[in-house]
Amino acid sequence: MTTAVQTPVDRRQQSLNLVLATVAFTISFWAWNLIGPLGVRYATDMDLSATAKSVLVAIPILVGSLGRILTGALTDRFGGRIMFPVLLLASVPFVLLVALGGHLDNYTILLVAGFFLGIAGTSFAVGIPFVQAWYDKSRRGFATGIFGAGMGGTALSAFFTPRFVEWFGYVATHIIIAVALTVVAAICWMFLRDSPRWSSNHDAVVPKLVGAAKLPITWQMGFLYAAAFGGFVAFSTYLPTYLKDVYDFDLQAAGTRTAGFAIAAVIARPVGGVLSDRFGARLITAISCGGAAVTAVWMITQPPLEFPAGLDFVLTAVFMGLGSGSVFSWVAKEAPQERAGSVTGIVGAAGGLGGFFPPLVMGATYDSADHSYTIGLTLLVITAVLATLFTLFGIKHREPGKLTR
Repeated sequence: MTTAVQTPVDRRQQSLNLVLATVAFTISFWAWNLIGPLGVRYATDMDLSATAKSVLVAIPILVGSLGRILTGALTDRFGGRIMFPVLLLASVPFVLLVALGGHLDNYTILLVAGFFLGIAGTSFAVGIPFVQAWYDKSRRGFATGIFGAGMGGTALSAFFTPRFVEWFGYVATHIIIAVALTVVAAICWMFLRDSPRWSSNHDAVVPKLVGAAKLPITWQMGFLYAAAFGGFVAFSTYLPTYLKDVYDFDLQAAGTRTAGFAIAAVIARPVGGVLSDRFGARLITAISCGGAAVTAVWMITQPPLEFPAGLDFVLTAVFMGLGSGSVFSWVAKEAPQERAGSVTGIVGAAGGLGGFFPPLVMGATYDSADHSYTIGLTLLVITAVLATLFTLFGIKHREPGKLTR
């Protein structure tokens, strides 16, 4: 990608493309999170252990994370107008395969389908450089924050997927999502347009990724995004299981509260971007990580229902949402525009991987006798504290527009 700042941009097209990209991101994240809200159902129907259940819930995150590295680089070459429809349509067969695996109570099919369902999660690496190219640097925190609110697809999935299963049936629910992916792909193909400031980068993919990987900002932001967004992904996928184990909620009640968690993070993400535009991404990121550490300590005490526990989870979501917005505001301002997709892909992959391992750790360290996740939450506290210190002291201040290579 390259950006010609002097190229005029139609404001209506700018807004339309931001909205369409956000819608595409939202429905793809719904598909990406199809398994998590039904994890309790799968565990019951197939008599899964805590570890097997956590692997099933976490497996879509793996491809959705690592796949962002490639899709980010491909977006530099082909643009969001092509990449969005391709990824949406590529997710459809695996949504249907999840339906088959669940219908047959076949754990192996579900694992394979869930692995490839991660394709839907790679859309993030398409949207960030796509919307960046439409906006000036001074408004990229706002733009990436609004687009990032599409992670609300996890909230929609948490709330509606269990209800769709009750209203329409298990297989029909997955068919509905598959149709929605197809419709949005068609809309994107017809109406989505790359920014006039964007031009295709035809550099070879591997050297381009190597070049992005050599930038200090890539790995610095990767670590912080793993802490902020990774924490959100981990909670939004594993929270239904956590609420069932600790507070004995049923599937729908756990889904409703998980949706509330995700909505709080979704609202906070664009706020984090806007605040970063005004006060600087470093400050907002430090507040995010430090706040998450405090709320995780509170969570270890297993606050009682409903208000204390609910407030704890909502504040955790808000801090993680703020951090998700502020980190990519940081990336949008400091990553070289010609490598925006590659840097976004690597940072996005780090964020996704940050959400892959915690559910596995939570499942492996769960104390069924005390209904406790103390060890996993303690590790979260340690990670959040380290991220706070790294944000404040581990990243050099840079002059605007200057990037250490």
